[in-house]
Amino acid sequence: MSTENEGTAVPPAPSAPPPPADAPAASAPQGAHPGSAPAAADPYGPPTAQAHPDAGAGESSSAPDPSWPPPPPPSTPAYGGAGHGAAGHGGGWGAGWGTTHQQPAPKNGRGRGGLVAAVLVAALVAGGLGGGLGYTLARENDSGGSTTVSSSTSGGNVKRDPGTVAAVAAAALPSTVTIEAASSSGEGGTGTGFVFDKQGHIVTNNHVVADAVDGGNLSATFPNGKKYEAEVVGNAQGYDVAVIKLKNAPSDLKPLTLGNSDDVAVGDSTIAIGAPFGLSNTVTTGIISAKNRPVASSDGTGSKASYMSALQTDASINPGNSGGPLLDAQGNVIGINSAIQSTSNGGFGTGQAGSIGLGFAIPINQAKYVAQELIRTGKPVYAKIGASVSLEDTTNGAKITEQGVGGTEPVDPGGPADKAGLKPGDVITKLDDRVIDSGPTLIGEIWTHKPGDEVTLTYERGGKEHTTELTLGSRVGDS
Repeated sequence: MSTENEGTAVPPAPSAPPPPADAPAASAPQGAHPGSAPAAADPYGPPTAQAHPDAGAGESSSAPDPSWPPPPPPSTPAYGGAGHGAAGHGGGWGAGWGTTHQQPAPKNGRGRGGLVAAVLVAALVAGGLGGGLGYTLARENDSGGSTTVSSSTSGGNVKRDPGTVAAVAAAALPSTVTIEAASSSGEGGTGTGFVFDKQGHIVTNNHVVADAVDGGNLSATFPNGKKYEAEVVGNAQGYDVAVIKLKNAPSDLKPLTLGNSDDVAVGDSTIAIGAPFGLSNTVTTGIISAKNRPVASSDGTGSKASYMSALQTDASINPGNSGGPLLDAQGNVIGINSAIQSTSNGGFGTGQAGSIGLGFAIPINQAKYVAQELIRTGKPVYAKIGASVSLEDTTNGAKITEQGVGGTEPVDPGGPADKAGLKPGDVITKLDDRVIDSGPTLIGEIWTHKPGDEVTLTYERGGKEHTTELTLGSRVGDS
């Protein structure tokens, strides 16, 4: 599939009309020439799942899928309806994984909104642009009677103060790259990444580079036009984070400063940088519109899913923005743009999804930990509770299933959940102070922690509420 910026030619803007033959009388009033140119649901609502921009709904069955990763949750209404779904990727777990699942019954997703990964996988079809050049006539008291006023040669002080969007963009753009990834068969797409360290490591989304993991082609282009071949250092499908490294990296790389996503507040200003629909080095702005938004995203194959407790922003994010930095007003990276909520038809005439002001980013505190593990070992490390949970659409909590994946025990013997006294049929309703309304929400919250962290679980058993302390275990790798 082509990833070039293919589109119709842009017609030139019409030139300004000439001044009128007869200048207005000195007493005539000055005037313009007649030709002048004229969300949100509960932050703890259930995750919305859906597919990659060109993916269909995943299949499901009544029994848990024994394979890893599992299919994503079923597609459900847009966030206004607080539904479940998978945004650009997917995942699944056995009893030894972060959590495991029991697949939900299939649902008809027609007419429903869904989350899509913001990676460009189709050619840009650009519409023609047009416009007119406006101008102003005014009276001049010279002997020639001319009424044309010349524009000023100076627009005033154009210095951009620190903290302005222009200043932040100017500082961050040189450290962002447009990534092109293709499989050995030539299929691939375009996404974004940013400089993580001076050794040439670039952080992006897993789904941006997934096509190039096994023998594909990978390159990164900086805003100055310099292009570098790259290789995948490690990728975490469940987290949807990947690290690539530039070959023959330049010595003057400037890593972006990482912020603290835990300190982000709803209403904070945001700046997103990426390559929407292949338009590299695009900057958009918005605010943090929600925190801790449970998001399940599909990779488009219907077989894998990623889960996150996301930062929600209304900064315009589109396919091609995936993997790009979400910055705060000081230029610190607070998240990695990963998925968008979209209407079912995309609104572009081709079914391609586009921004409706609901974008989702992986919090940088989580992404930093994942990236460091990938650089150190090449493999992701996931926190786990050692129990299978249902991925059924529900607002009641995450239910531990009666049967495990592939005939395994639903509660891993000797695992964290077993030691904490959890049993099949228990419904987990809170993790620390975070409300848990479904299995995907629990998974996303578990993965915001590190193995070894101690958490407090609130659960219901036999109509009564209980609490227990649990020390999270670990699992290495996606398989």
